[in-house]
Amino acid sequence: MIQVLLVDDQSLVRDGLRAMLSLEPDLTIVGMAENGEVAIEQIALMQPDVVLMDMRMPVMNGITATQLILQQFPQVQILVLSTYDDDQYIAEAMRSGARGYLLKDMPVEELADAIRFTHRGYTQLAPGLLEKVLAPPQPANSPQEIAELTSRECEVARLVGMGATNQEISQQLFISESTVKTHIASIFNRLNLKNRSQLAIYASSVFKPQHASKT
Repeated sequence: MIQVLLVDDQSLVRDGLRAMLSLEPDLTIVGMAENGEVAIEQIALMQPDVVLMDMRMPVMNGITATQLILQQFPQVQILVLSTYDDDQYIAEAMRSGARGYLLKDMPVEELADAIRFTHRGYTQLAPGLLEKVLAPPQPANSPQEIAELTSRECEVARLVGMGATNQEISQQLFISESTVKTHIASIFNRLNLKNRSQLAIYASSVFKPQHASKT
């Protein structure tokens, strides 16, 4: 029997998932949590095999929760179930140690199978997400297109190429995260790129690395 903990800030989602997954003979819902902080408390008590983790939640989000859970309970398998297919969320979730990333619009039968495979140690990604994250960049842009980037856009692109998150870029450049997102969207349009992974690959090959000062 696979013991599952449901983590989502919406009670309707939690209740719906519990009702549907409880029909599976080999799955048992041992607990539910409305945020990452409560999830950690529940894991200590319930010792689930698999945690079905939402991304955006108050108090403690799914990324932070995943990192802390795996530090304290490395035997637990975490499977993200989110509304968002943003490549930054996917990359952050997988870097944090999540075993997979799925979308909430998937059929419950496929979700149940994904939980079973996650329990066995397999990585699970929703259809299209692997291609979205790993898609190769478009053919090299001309020097004129690169020159059209503003100095701030060049700084943002360089930091993306170094693997920085929007929050880290925001802190380093002293601008808001919404401004960072605006710059990235503009860079996508100027350089004909589709997602953050393409920008990271492109930027790392175009912009010379700069050594960060030690603090």
